[in-house]
Amino acid sequence: QVQTVESGGGLVQAGGSLRLSCVASGRTISRYSMAWFRQAPGKERVFVAAISWDGGSTYYAGSVKGRFTISRDNAENTIYLKMNSLKPEDTAVYYCATALRGTIPGIETEYAYWGQGTQVTVSS
Repeated sequence: QVQTVESGGGLVQAGGSLRLSCVASGRTISRYSMAWFRQAPGKERVFVAAISWDGGSTYYAGSVKGRFTISRDNAENTIYLKMNSLKPEDTAVYYCATALRGTIPGIETEYAYWGQGTQVTVSS
């Protein structure tokens, strides 16, 4: 099993930045693709960004492309999400997800492990 703990969320003004971290334990994530999802109040969870096992491939939702950057440090068993130019519509709980494959999955159900999430609130 892979356990992940997200951190780095908080309250920020529109236009500000945050960096989320997701630290994994229980198993090395160096062979697995990882992703960030988010869930806004009253809405379904949606994909934000994903990264392949070696960081060679990344993929972003259209709503965050150009503003968010996903990265990873396999030596630290950690992935990150740097969020710039934050908007009120970015307000959500952000979740880290682990897929038991090296390449980025095409569907959410391929992510086997999920963290508890970290709250990001962007004020206008």
